[in-house]
Amino acid sequence: MFRKSLEKRLLEISRRIKKEKEDLLVAEEQLISLIDDADEARIRSLVSETAISDNDRRDSARQSENMEKYCHKIRNEIQRLEEIQDGLLDKLNTENI
Repeated sequence: MFRKSLEKRLLEISRRIKKEKEDLLVAEEQLISLIDDADEARIRSLVSETAISDNDRRDSARQSENMEKYCHKIRNEIQRLEEIQDGLLDKLNTENI
């Protein structure tokens, strides 16, 4: 019975890791686009030297920073889930001995 419970939890953790990794791929693609947008806004701000372009630059930079934080959060969650998965695998392996 204990083995079935471990296997069920392992499957759930594995599913969650897979979903988080898929989410990370999407977020990283968005991050690349946001970084490009922020670079373009920075250049436009330097060339035009207007308050509007400076606001656009700050907004673009803030969006890319927020996406970087989000990607970092997802990476941390993946790491946490993998640590849980390792612990469950150790328990399952110990039970088999």
